Amino acid sequence: MSAGLEHSQDSTGARITLAVPSFNHGRYLDQALRSIFEQACPVEVFLMDAGSSDETATVIERWQHRLSGWRSAPDAGQAAAINEGIARGRAPYVGWLNSDDWLLPGGLQQLLHALEQQPQAPMAYGRTFNHWERTGQRKPALVRPFNRWLMARLCLISQPGTLIRRSVWEALGGLDESLHFAMDYDLWWRVCNGCGTPLYLPDLVAVNREHRATKTNTQRAHHYREAISVVRRHYGKVPWKWWLAQPYAVWLRSWKRG
Repeated sequence: MSAGLEHSQDSTGARITLAVPSFNHGRYLDQALRSIFEQACPVEVFLMDAGSSDETATVIERWQHRLSGWRSAPDAGQAAAINEGIARGRAPYVGWLNSDDWLLPGGLQQLLHALEQQPQAPMAYGRTFNHWERTGQRKPALVRPFNRWLMARLCLISQPGTLIRRSVWEALGGLDESLHFAMDYDLWWRVCNGCGTPLYLPDLVAVNREHRATKTNTQRAHHYREAISVVRRHYGKVPWKWWLAQPYAVWLRSWKRG
């Protein structure tokens, strides 16, 4: 399979551009793509694979007739891949779905409808499930109506359940490619500080898969430090919660994982 960019679908008329970053997640990718293409709204999808060596190529072959574009080659990281995919699209609303997550039926339509009904909102986000692969357990993620005080203490927006106006995305320059863990948390802060309050939907719209190989689990200390730097940059200080929670959030959970 070619490692360069390929185009296979005319995406004229798409209302949403979705980037799907992936690397050696072939076992999850089919479910992610299926969940997108089963949404009843016009969407263009750009699959940005970082040169996987697993079954990803087979999954791409299965779906390439539906993809607006794809490439499989080394890249500069997840944030850069997402920026690349969204830049290749033209739809007025944008977002991304990591290849190990998936959308719930109707989830994308609900986000799109909310933004079309409230043109002043820079982005919309809904509730999501956390799904633990090892046990099959599924619980609602901690997603709440937007509040700066609370946002400084936890990321109350769950990325798979988000949709952003392209005008806002482009004004902010997309994701910060220097970040590798908290790029979504950083983006939510830049949206609220520069473009207005994100719109909260109480509906469940997506699923975030928790598994042992996620960057959050394998590099927990790095993730935590990066999130703290984001809070300091955008909120002006680091609430005590971060220091009090660190023993559990980093050390204890890392020990449990091992």
